Amino acid sequence: MKPIYVNTEIGKLKKVMLHRPGKELENIKPEWLERLLFDDIPWLEYAQKEHDEFAQVFKNNGIDVVYLEDLIAETLDEDKAIKQQFVEQFLDEAHVVSETLRQVVKDYLSSFSNTKTMIETTMGGIRKKDVPNFQKRTLSDYISDYPFVSDPMPNLYFTRDPFSAIGSGITLNRMSTLTRSRETIYADYIFKYHPIYGNGKIDRYYNRDNTYSLEGGDILILSDKVLAVGVSQRTHPSSIELLAKNLFYKYQTNFETVLAFDIPKIRAFMHLDTVFTRVDFDKFTLHSQINNEFKVYELTKDPKRAGKIQVKPIVDRLEKILEKYVEQPVTLIPCGGGDEIIAGREQWNDGANTLAIAPGEVIVYARNYVTNEILDKHGVKIHAILSSELSRGRGGPRCMSMPLLREDV
Repeated sequence: MKPIYVNTEIGKLKKVMLHRPGKELENIKPEWLERLLFDDIPWLEYAQKEHDEFAQVFKNNGIDVVYLEDLIAETLDEDKAIKQQFVEQFLDEAHVVSETLRQVVKDYLSSFSNTKTMIETTMGGIRKKDVPNFQKRTLSDYISDYPFVSDPMPNLYFTRDPFSAIGSGITLNRMSTLTRSRETIYADYIFKYHPIYGNGKIDRYYNRDNTYSLEGGDILILSDKVLAVGVSQRTHPSSIELLAKNLFYKYQTNFETVLAFDIPKIRAFMHLDTVFTRVDFDKFTLHSQINNEFKVYELTKDPKRAGKIQVKPIVDRLEKILEKYVEQPVTLIPCGGGDEIIAGREQWNDGANTLAIAPGEVIVYARNYVTNEILDKHGVKIHAILSSELSRGRGGPRCMSMPLLREDV
């Protein structure tokens, strides 16, 4: 078995990567919510309890759980020079430009005897008051009362977005917002240097230094030949074209078609996996506000121009589009059953964002009980987790997980 193997959204899940929320959630203030992409402030203690319950569902079903923070710590512990290189790059991307402050922060991060603790410190946000010997030196220090040397990364528990497993390779994504751009540093080092995942074992179909944004929540694998990608608020059409070229030509994968789904460019439709997720061979959840007609662009190899992409516009009902590419009739299950009030409430809490751990078996938020009852009536097995705090980040079970190994279907 290859280190990465994901050719389906519903094949039996064998291995998944998570990030247990940490101090980054306690470093959010109300006035920073919009910039940090949050609508509310989660309570860390309960968010961790809910996340532990989430992880336990995987373990109870024989799924291997690995954590982002452990993988990057294992990576850096392999080589002191790589660890120092990571610290330098982290400071670059945190925009610590003052030479004196940079050295002080570098010494601070290097002082941790436990690499995982150092990693969690970079994730949680580095406060000026926590840095030994911090002094006001620059004009910015005197004028601004901003408390951080390096901002927190509260969105990290949504491990779906920074990179995506596709087939036996990955996309290492360019995040659309400055707030999330540093999240991809960790995966970059894991897939360069980790003893299992690094040293060129994993192809990169997209890279974090490419020009246009691409985020994992917009990437759904319909089959080992068809990839769906959302043209969303956070994924640019040019990134989808480059991804398609790399899949078709540069890496010569089995993928033959990339479907670009044009979705509304607003927060309510943040990623494609808020619009629909696959829960079984013939069943998909559906965003409650999706219109009957959908605009999709089919990207394939251009038969007349080597190395080029052929684009074919398609306008049809989502049901018909999905049936064509999964090659069987499908049932769309609307969030909240389509009831205006229920659907609006449960869509807000990612009722359509499910994670399949096997065909017809999904993890969902317990609070979306109407949608969950409808899924149950359609024969879908439900693992419902508590989410009063996790849901405040506006992401569901699929958002919080990155499958690394799945069985074929």
